[in-house]
Amino acid sequence: MSGLRLAIWDVDGTLVDSRETIHNIMVEAFDLSGLTPPEYDATRRIVGLSLHEACAQLAPDASADDIEKLVTDYRNSWLRARSQPGFSQPLYDGALETLEALRDEGWLIAMATGKTRRGIASLFELHQLEHFFDTIWCADDGPGKPNPYMVEQAMGALGAAPHESLMIGDAIHDISMGRAAGVYTHGVSWGFGTAHELKEAGAHEVHHDFSTLRNSLMDFDPKARP
Repeated sequence: MSGLRLAIWDVDGTLVDSRETIHNIMVEAFDLSGLTPPEYDATRRIVGLSLHEACAQLAPDASADDIEKLVTDYRNSWLRARSQPGFSQPLYDGALETLEALRDEGWLIAMATGKTRRGIASLFELHQLEHFFDTIWCADDGPGKPNPYMVEQAMGALGAAPHESLMIGDAIHDISMGRAAGVYTHGVSWGFGTAHELKEAGAHEVHHDFSTLRNSLMDFDPKARP
């Protein structure tokens, strides 16, 4: 198969199981800020957004100063968590094998994540994944999800057109971002979003395990896209 093929990956909830960690840290940040902590169902719905927007959605009645403190407390809680012995955010079963398969098949691979550069560096300390990614775009670079900015920048950096590109993510914000950028979208149901929510957001496909996702990616033909 000739031509470019670009897979753009979300991280949290897609490649890495960070569900419990993110919620626990969010609860701790709310406690430190003297605010009522969210339930998990509320936390999972904001994952992928910029931290300021996520905190504002979780605490809609908080003042601007309270949101700033909440953001700071969240970041500090992350730093403490990462420094603890045994800190872990495991890769989902099949994630590494799928990245390896894409690389072996000559795909270009990008990251589009709500993490900061510091968070990405921490991820790469836990899992040796950096060599898979040809370009990385994150919360420090510009508008966050669901704005199409990160997907558009990834395509531009690697010279890939929308019909040659795919967005893979577990949250509605990933799907909305990909759709806004005009790329084909794969939702995965093992992270923060439910299959129903991903379909409602416009995911072209929704997968429940890495084996079916990998098979679909291997069958992707940019020439068949309009």
